[in-house]
Amino acid sequence: FTGYLLFFQKEFLETHNAYRRKHNTPQMTLSSEMTASAQKWSEHLLAIGALQHSDTKDGENVFNMYSSAPIKLTGKEAVDSWYGEIKDYNWSSPGYSSATGHFTQVVWKDSTELGVGLATDGRKVFVVGQYRAAGNMNMAGYFEENVLPLGNILTLLCMCYCLNRLSPLTHKAAQVHFTSLLHLVRTT
Repeated sequence: FTGYLLFFQKEFLETHNAYRRKHNTPQMTLSSEMTASAQKWSEHLLAIGALQHSDTKDGENVFNMYSSAPIKLTGKEAVDSWYGEIKDYNWSSPGYSSATGHFTQVVWKDSTELGVGLATDGRKVFVVGQYRAAGNMNMAGYFEENVLPLGNILTLLCMCYCLNRLSPLTHKAAQVHFTSLLHLVRTT
């Protein structure tokens, strides 16, 4: 189980950081203290067979899965399930929603330390992610500052600047390319 747990933790962290790169937020590091806390809580959840949050002051995402066949969950699968909530996030009215709270915690800019716990009996699995600083702080301006849209704004600004300095013919071709890049950024 130790080898599986270490691989799970590594993939869990890497998947967080891959998604965070898409939103231009700082990379996270794994905290041994927070991982011990998350591990203890995931084992508690497995023991009681229920999904609930701990009383941590850190941010927290919880995940579970049941199957009649043996489960070998990956770190990527757990994080993907949380990040998938992006489809329901209201970018025009940022704020907390229970439908998107896992997603917003994953990409929350001020969260830079991560703890991960995994407990399984082979047919049930519980995953706990703990985040410091805690995300989903529902105060004025916090979501706008911490849940950044997809894409590299610096790259887009440079492209806009360059478009204004090109000849009319090159400008048109670059505009078409820029528009398709912008569409790609918005849909990934």
